[in-house]
Parts: sequence; C-alpha cells; structure tokens
Amino acid sequence: MKMIELESSVKDFIRQHNLISPGETIVVAVSGGADSVCLLHVLAGCQAELDIKLYIAHLNHQLRGAESEADAKYVADLAARLDVPVTVGKRDVAAYKAERACSTEEAARELRYDFLAKVADDVGANRVAIGHTRDDQVETILMHILRGTGTSGLRGLEPCSPIPYSKGMSLRASPVSLRAKRSNLLAIRPLLDVTREETMNYCQEHQLEPRIDSSNLSLSFFRNRCRLELLPLLREYNPNVDQALLRLAEIASDDVSFIQRQALQLWEEMAKLEDGVIYLDKKKTAVLSLALQRELIKLALARILGNTRDIEAKHIEAVRGLLSKPVGKRVSLPHNIVCWNEYDEVAIASQSPESSQGAAKQSYVPLLQGEFPLKVPGETIWPGWRVIASIAPVTASFSLSSLQGLSRAKRGNSTKQSQSSLVAEFDLRIAGNELFVRQRQPGDSFYPLGMDVPKKLQRFMVDAKIPLSWRDHIPLVCSPRQILWVVGWRIDDRVKVTETTREILRLEFIRLL
Repeated sequence: MKMIELESSVKDFIRQHNLISPGETIVVAVSGGADSVCLLHVLAGCQAELDIKLYIAHLNHQLRGAESEADAKYVADLAARLDVPVTVGKRDVAAYKAERACSTEEAARELRYDFLAKVADDVGANRVAIGHTRDDQVETILMHILRGTGTSGLRGLEPCSPIPYSKGMSLRASPVSLRAKRSNLLAIRPLLDVTREETMNYCQEHQLEPRIDSSNLSLSFFRNRCRLELLPLLREYNPNVDQALLRLAEIASDDVSFIQRQALQLWEEMAKLEDGVIYLDKKKTAVLSLALQRELIKLALARILGNTRDIEAKHIEAVRGLLSKPVGKRVSLPHNIVCWNEYDEVAIASQSPESSQGAAKQSYVPLLQGEFPLKVPGETIWPGWRVIASIAPVTASFSLSSLQGLSRAKRGNSTKQSQSSLVAEFDLRIAGNELFVRQRQPGDSFYPLGMDVPKKLQRFMVDAKIPLSWRDHIPLVCSPRQILWVVGWRIDDRVKVTETTREILRLEFIRLL
C-alpha cells in the first residue's frame, strides 16, 4: 500500500466507524515504534481536514535503561518537529510488577492505560488513539483462543472501546470517581485495517526513522511467542490463517452484537438496580437461552465495573450457576465483585470498602458482640450504626386509623430495604425506655406485627426471604422482656401504637458505613 493509499484508508476507517468527531482533542499514544509513529504522522497530516487537535502521550516503562530514555527523547523530538504538544511520563514497571505479583506485560499495560487516562483527563480529551494494526488484531484473536475465550473474545480488538481502568495505584486513590471518568474515555484504533509492514514502509517513505524495541524479540512474552513462533507455524498449515482469524472475528462480532441487542431489550424486564446492587430475576433469566443468560450477566458486570476486563468465561458460568443454587451461595469475581443467591434473584455488587453500596452493605455492618444499651431519648452510636430515639405525645389530631396506618407503613418485608424501613414507632408505655440492641440468638421469637401468636425469629427470617448472609448482622431492638423490632423488617405487634397510646417512641437507625 502506497503512503497516499494508506492515509486515505485510515481516514475512511475513521469515518466508517465514527472514531473522531470535529472539534475533538485526541491523545495519541506514541511509543516511538513504527505503528504509533505512522498513526501520529497520518493524524497530524489531516488535523485540518478532520478538525481535530492532537496531544502526544509517551510513557517510559523504565525496563530497557538507555534504550527507553532514547525512545522518550525520540518522541519528544518528533513532537517538536510536528508542532504537537507532548507529555512524557515515567513509571517503574518492575517495582509495580513486584507489588502486584503479576506479569511484566500486565504491569506495563495497567500503568500505560493509567498514564494515558491521566493525560486525557489533564487535556480534556475523551479519546486516545492507539496504533494497533491488523497484525495486532490477528495476534490478539489467537491469544484469546489459546487462553480459552468466549465468543466476545473472538472479536479481538475493536475499532473503539472503553479504556480499561487500572487495578493499581491511581484506582486505589479514588476508584469510584476514576471509573466514572473512564466510562467516557475511549480507545480508538484507526490502523486496524493496516498491516505492520505497511506502517514500516510508510515511516521509511517519510524518513521518520522509528525506534526498534528490542523487547519485541524476547520470547519471554506471550504475544511475542505467538507472533514469532506460533503464527509462522500455523501459516505452514494454512497460508491464509491470518485472513481466517480476521473472518472469525468479523463473524463473532456480528453474532455478539445481535445477542447484545437482545439482552439490552430484555434488561428492564430482567434486572433492576437498587442502592448500587444489580438484581437479576432468577425465574425469568433461567428460561432464557444460555447465550442471553451469559450476556445479561456480562451486562450487569459491565454496568458495575465499567467494563468486563479480567472477567473470564469461567466467571460468567459461576454466576450463571447461581440460578439453580440454594439461597445464600456466593461467588467472588475479580475487582472485588461479589454475587450471591437470594430467593428470587441473583444479586451482583462491588464489595470495595470505598464503594457506597446500600443493600450490599448490609453484610458489612459489623456483627454485634454483646448488648448495646440505647439512650432513650437521645442518640447512641456504636460500630456501624447511629440510633436516634425520640418521644412525642399523641395529640388529638392523630386518629386511630392514621396511627395504625403509620405502624403498617413501617412493617417492611422486602429484602431490599429503603431508608424509611429503618424508622419505627412504638407505644412507649409498653416498650419502656430500658432498651438495648443485640444480635439474634438461638430460640428467639416474637409476635410479628399483625399476628396474635408468636413466631420463631428463624422462621420469620426464612419467610421474609432475608438473605442468609445478612441475618447475623440485623440489629434486634429489645427490652428486658421481649424483642421489640427486627430492624428494617417488622416490629412486635404487642408494642404497636393503638388508641390507648399516650406517648410514641420513635427509633431511627442510620448506617455509618
């Protein structure tokens, strides 16, 4: 392909996939190699035509000593020659690898994307151009196959996809805000229709003299072994194996797109989001085709994480298995995702300490060790909770029906409790003011509101479909004589407000997580 044809091909690819909009600032990731240098030079030549501004980002991984320093200088000099602003950064990949106990490839990738995201945020860009070529696409598809990918992985690299967030340094600082920012940050790949040989020829014709990364020849890296050893061997079996893999990716992309559209149409019927937790309806999901079950689970994970990076087929199958497992079964996934089985739903949430999940936090309220006396009236604080107790007289303006209606409103028997279900009113004369809070104990029973016979607390929790993992964390408000309130679910019928009530005790529980 001649350089004019290459430039035209890249521009056509950009338009075909709507990779760039007029007026945008595009961060170009430039390593100094032929692919990224070709990409930069092509985009620089059509800035006016595309109505875009460019900004170069180069990261020194500090893995090759003087060679890495020379790469950084080359990129800085090229930026000056093209009159494009540049940020050159450094990250200690080796130290990060040791800290994370991961591969060099993974450490470099995480730090690189973390750096690119920061540069994009600094310059107000929401797209990062990366010099992945058709050869990279072939290698990626093959690597995914060898690692045991599902259909989605067969697509390989996409022309446009979200920038994956890092599990590393920056993410620990502010995971929620960083994920929110990166959900709008896209990686674009304008060279996916261009071969590596064509980028090298382009650089030679323009006398760009790109850098050669010696680590690309090291067989210690998985991608290099695929490129230098496996693909040449496969081409002996099928000289057109590259085209076969690309065709497979195209077919897989069409199939996945269809399934995704179907899943999106079913989303509102099958799933709901409450307090940061996604609940999938078990009965409705279980009757769907396996392909749609998997896609709904991936969609739920993507909505919590921002992407499904590091989520493998085995993880999806583990979550799908919850559809037929007993209540209380749990599955842990990468990035602190936890899934658990409820009576009618599978719940999916993040258990990151920094997250502000509502219902998911129920299981993270500390267990109550012993008894905690309540100040009545007044405010009591202990780990996980703040309780406000107030006393008010019943005035003539309150009718019996309104008081009983208020009591009924406080029953609450859903497994997803709202803040209002953490407030209850009682007849002060019967409840008394010598109250304390404790954890459930064997043999506990009470008279659930509306019942005139006692019920075992264990049976009540089962009937109310309270998740097993929550039960030991639910506070019980007690007097020396009885349980007054299973907080968030039901008060005892004997302490309800009636026509004889003269003073109302109001308790409000507030989570401190």
